[in-house]
Amino acid sequence: MLIVACVCSASVADETTQVDQDNAPGIVAHKLVAEFQSEPVQVRVLQPRSRASEQRLPVVYVLPVEAGTGDKYGDGILEAERLDLANRLGAIFVAPTFAQLPWYADHPSGRGVRQESHLLKCVLPFVERQYPARTDAGGRLLVGFSKSGWGAWSLLLRHPEIFGRAAAWDAPLQMNEPGRFGSGPIFGSAENFRKYQVSRLLEDRAALLRAEPTRLILLGYGGFREDHLKTHEQLDGLKIPHVFRDGPERKHDWHSGWFREACELLLIEPAK
Repeated sequence: MLIVACVCSASVADETTQVDQDNAPGIVAHKLVAEFQSEPVQVRVLQPRSRASEQRLPVVYVLPVEAGTGDKYGDGILEAERLDLANRLGAIFVAPTFAQLPWYADHPSGRGVRQESHLLKCVLPFVERQYPARTDAGGRLLVGFSKSGWGAWSLLLRHPEIFGRAAAWDAPLQMNEPGRFGSGPIFGSAENFRKYQVSRLLEDRAALLRAEPTRLILLGYGGFREDHLKTHEQLDGLKIPHVFRDGPERKHDWHSGWFREACELLLIEPAK
């Protein structure tokens, strides 16, 4: 794995080392000194071995469930590499890291805990500057499970003009207050949490999502089946088109078999 050091300030990421990205084997890890994170973080990138000249590729943002490079629940981008998804699906896969437990929110006062801003203002511009990435919403795709499944849906619902589709698996999508699963120190307050609350955002975005092709994907479960069933019921009640698969039950990690299906649905299956 090739490592490249970079500096990220607000929306600008400046390379300190040039890399021939088209010929770099496997995963390239960029070290970012990031304004919105309390310590340096990484962005790891996996791209297809070949592409047509001048072709811009969709990007799948593989959202982590752990702080830093933790791998208690496996590693999403390593699973993408193992499954050869970049070549099979013709997409770039990007896995950012975060200094704190990622809930994809900006803390109301802590500047070093601004995860949403880091992704939007640092990671996306960096990737789209350094790689042949599409810059339209349809080319920016989100995938995750557990807290990163929450993050994938929350990010799309908060920024439908930036992201095109989001896939989640085994995620606490009906969580209605901060505190569970280490979320309290990230959201900072109940008032701030409500800005990111998935069930509330679905209500707010229902009219927009009803008028568009399918943008939300909800797959199997491990420990959060009840959340999935309630979310599916809410989506049906709001008449929001979505892909829903109640199972199979799988282990709560990146390598249990759901990841390939999620990426194929994001990139291959036409919207219903």
